[in-house]
Amino acid sequence: MARVLRMPGVAADATEAVLSEWLVEESGEFATADALATVETEKAAVDIEADAAGRVLKTLVPPGAQVEVGAPIAVLGEPGEHVDDLDALLASLGVEEPTDVVVPERRDVPTDPESAAPVIEEVQTPAAPAAPAPARGSSEAVNGRVFASPLARRIAKEQGLAIEQITGTGPRGRVLRRDVEAAVESRSDHPPEAGHPSPAPTPRPAASAAYEEIAHSRIRLATARRLTESQQQAPHFYLRRTVRAEALLELRAELNQDQDIHLSVTDLIVKAVAAAHRRVPEMNVTWTSDAVRRYRTVDVAVAVATDRGLLTPVLRDVGSLPVTSVAASLRDLADRARAGRLKQDDLEGGSISVTNLGMYGVEEFAAVINPPHAAILAVGAVRAEPVVEGDAVVPGRVLSVTLSVDHRPVDGVVAARWLGILTDLLEHPARILA
Repeated sequence: MARVLRMPGVAADATEAVLSEWLVEESGEFATADALATVETEKAAVDIEADAAGRVLKTLVPPGAQVEVGAPIAVLGEPGEHVDDLDALLASLGVEEPTDVVVPERRDVPTDPESAAPVIEEVQTPAAPAAPAPARGSSEAVNGRVFASPLARRIAKEQGLAIEQITGTGPRGRVLRRDVEAAVESRSDHPPEAGHPSPAPTPRPAASAAYEEIAHSRIRLATARRLTESQQQAPHFYLRRTVRAEALLELRAELNQDQDIHLSVTDLIVKAVAAAHRRVPEMNVTWTSDAVRRYRTVDVAVAVATDRGLLTPVLRDVGSLPVTSVAASLRDLADRARAGRLKQDDLEGGSISVTNLGMYGVEEFAAVINPPHAAILAVGAVRAEPVVEGDAVVPGRVLSVTLSVDHRPVDGVVAARWLGILTDLLEHPARILA
């Protein structure tokens, strides 16, 4: 029996979303829990999963279309079902093919349907000769360019594949992640013969322009809007402390001797943040127009840099997790963030964020609060400095932390008390594990 698939509400308070990509085409069969399509929110790519096996009888909106939540996007049938008169079926379901579908303009730089990131192509020199017609089995080229998502290009590069030799199944022949994965699988099934290595990528012409314009990704636009609103609406104040890091580094080294999962300083800091929140529950809050909302569990967001912009996936109930589980969960969130596979739920919740630029040698910085959180902790690099112990100056290892706080739900005394407890936990890190 035919049924209508509608655009789901994939994000809180969202009234519309972009149908990024159909993963099952018209007349295609699918099983229960198969992904039918990918929908873009401002910060994540969300797969629409089938609640039962069936067949796609008709897609009603094209890839890239902006669709209102609840609007019909496809008609599904039972496995093997065929319909002779689709128009009559649509009429019986009370569904009309939309005539006012909005497909956002691509502004010369095609938007990646997998990750909403711009596909950057080199500027062709005026004298560049026309590219020959693409060979059978290769992706469609336009004016010498091959359209491919950044994720597809990265995977192809890592696997040593020439993107020009991969057949694209996306809009306008664009190479998507699934195309590269299929090419990798095909190569595994049919390895190249000895003496016949895979062809090297064709060199591209040098760029002639003095600059290039990179269209804003949805993530970068969303980040810009949210952080601008944060600075305008949340009265920030900042507290800084210098932490003696010798004991923290020693504990990390000791734990890493016997663990399969490699612990980072960030893993231990996230665990310490949760412990500090348990001791100062007045910090585990967010501001709403009606009340201060205090949470019963500690959910901590961690900033992850991706090719498409900054993401802050949230780790749930950190206080109940052993530090090895914290490490494993943070690796998983970071990997999925960089691959564009986070779900909307991964990006919602929490009362505090942690951002660490220490691996880039940054000694100290202040971060903008990520709404609706009440605070963000900025962590600098561990560095060698002389420190005072009693009446003597001795060599030491220190790191700087800066806490940015929203003054609406949190007063300065509460934040200072919290930062003092965090410092004590980091300087006596065995307490983090308790």
